[in-house]
Amino acid sequence: MNENGDTETSFGFRTVKTDEKARLVRGVFDSVASKYDLMNDLMSGGIHRVWKAVLTDRIMPRPGEHLLDVAGGTGDVAASFLSRADTRPGADTKPRATATLCDINFEMLKAGTTRSDAAAFGDRITRVTGDAETLPFADGFADAYTIAFGIRNVTHIDAALRDAYRVLKPGGRFMCLEFSHPITETMQKIYDTYSFNVIPWLGERVANDRESYQYLVESIRRFPGQEAFAAKIKNAGFTRVKYENLSGGIAAIHSGWRV
Repeated sequence: MNENGDTETSFGFRTVKTDEKARLVRGVFDSVASKYDLMNDLMSGGIHRVWKAVLTDRIMPRPGEHLLDVAGGTGDVAASFLSRADTRPGADTKPRATATLCDINFEMLKAGTTRSDAAAFGDRITRVTGDAETLPFADGFADAYTIAFGIRNVTHIDAALRDAYRVLKPGGRFMCLEFSHPITETMQKIYDTYSFNVIPWLGERVANDRESYQYLVESIRRFPGQEAFAAKIKNAGFTRVKYENLSGGIAAIHSGWRV
């Protein structure tokens, strides 16, 4: 049952039992984990790296801060956060920033341990298997919370937003990078043509899994528009909520502050 009391929910364009979605999403990412980073580069032409760099800019990492990166997958956002914190003026005289990766998919976390930056940051990155809706962390656990291209896969988005608020310290920052809705009809049509035809094809050729990438495309279309998602963030208790469109709204960064 979802937050509205419904017993069914969407899984891409399919309707499934609410209590089945988490298992189905886990299956998708278990299947694509080993090719996930490569597929991101191919699908976006590398632009996802630019979007994530903007996300890191907006977080403004500081020495000594602790990041919780939910649906953190292979850990590229966490690594960027730590790297940026280490380059802040005076960072060499202050405690080093740390990060916790939390993902429902063990295989995604495992895949991240083979990245070159995994060894570089060592025990400054902790990996934990957990659900975004019921995070296994204490209240006020983190200085900053990020979730990149993950919240649309959550069964109960409102529950995940409430738990994001809970685990942040007062004054903590919530930052969500997610695929969104292009701001012009022409751009939407071009994006639909590309994503529905090219992305599943790439999934089949590169990851040997067309079905999972078909779901990922469909899940983007099911995700709320910018204003609707901003309203959900406000309803979870966050203040100073805003969003920033990237690449004409193909993706967007939503942010808010925990009071």
